[in-house]
Amino acid sequence: MTTVFIKGLGLIGSSLVRAIRAQHPTFKIIGNDIDEKACSYALEHKIIDQAATDLDEAAAADFIILATPVSTIINDLQQLAKLPLKKKVIISDVGSTKQEVLKAAIPLQKKGITFIGGHPMAGSHKTGVTAGRIDLFENAFYFLVETESNNPACLQLQNLLQRTRVKWLLISSKEHDQLVGQISHLPHVIASSLVNQTQHFFEDSPLGMRMAAGGFKSITRIASSDPVMWSAILQSNSKIIVHQIEQYIRELENIKRAIENNDQTRIFSFFESAKNSRDQLGPEKVGQLPDFFDLFINIPDQVGAIADITHLLALNQINLVNIHILEIREDIDGVLQLTFMREEDRVQAEKKLSQNNYVVLRRD
Repeated sequence: MTTVFIKGLGLIGSSLVRAIRAQHPTFKIIGNDIDEKACSYALEHKIIDQAATDLDEAAAADFIILATPVSTIINDLQQLAKLPLKKKVIISDVGSTKQEVLKAAIPLQKKGITFIGGHPMAGSHKTGVTAGRIDLFENAFYFLVETESNNPACLQLQNLLQRTRVKWLLISSKEHDQLVGQISHLPHVIASSLVNQTQHFFEDSPLGMRMAAGGFKSITRIASSDPVMWSAILQSNSKIIVHQIEQYIRELENIKRAIENNDQTRIFSFFESAKNSRDQLGPEKVGQLPDFFDLFINIPDQVGAIADITHLLALNQINLVNIHILEIREDIDGVLQLTFMREEDRVQAEKKLSQNNYVVLRRD
């Protein structure tokens, strides 16, 4: 019997396990998590077959997946190198940075153990084992680091995770860390710093933060991410992120000088360049990157309006992952932001809402 050991039963880990269970129902799945309640929930809902008390129980596994913060992954790789693992075991992780993780895996590789660095580019505003979903990774990129497509171990790992329905992408660890640093890590730093700066700015004005809705909430949504996880990410990718922060500061300084000098040509160019680049983003341009898909609609300011919309979506089995009322309105009616995990859900929702005379303002 094939045995899979997974450490970390949060959103990512439990979603992977659900996909493995669906594709390989006869595989034995052993789970471990620092939160005993997560293990209990996973056992109760048959997400895992057995709960492990420590990493030593991974010694009997054919596959080992580490789905914890990067700092923990590094420590676990060092511990696994000391265990009597199966010779043909395949070890992988889902960490957000890869160069430090690959360094930590060297002692294992010197012993002939296969390690393939991995990183699924997907997530949710929800966390924990209860938030896991079998379709969380569908159509998202899943990075496999420092491996080749014809590597037998790589093919076995892809087969194990086939039900995730991801788009596999092979990449070097350096390129990976630079890429995610710019499109993921730096935006999290910017969003969090903007929220902190705004909080300080409105210290003497309680009304200020209450009014910080609409666009402000949209661009700072990722600031709600787990601080423990992001502390570990920045620590493991520090050099790259510091360099990218310095470049971003220079960009801010450039627009600051343009504003000070009333240089309307440079100011216009600043916004025009950003708009043109932003408009090029999307599945039809660069391949589908994991994202949330938003739909903004007008709703009448009356009792039951939101309930009518959610009921309509539920009747048509359209999965809605988040809903938000924009509190600062540019339109006569209210503006409702509906968030979907998949593009096809948004398309279907727009079709059904339009058929029921709801006005779509825009889609992001």
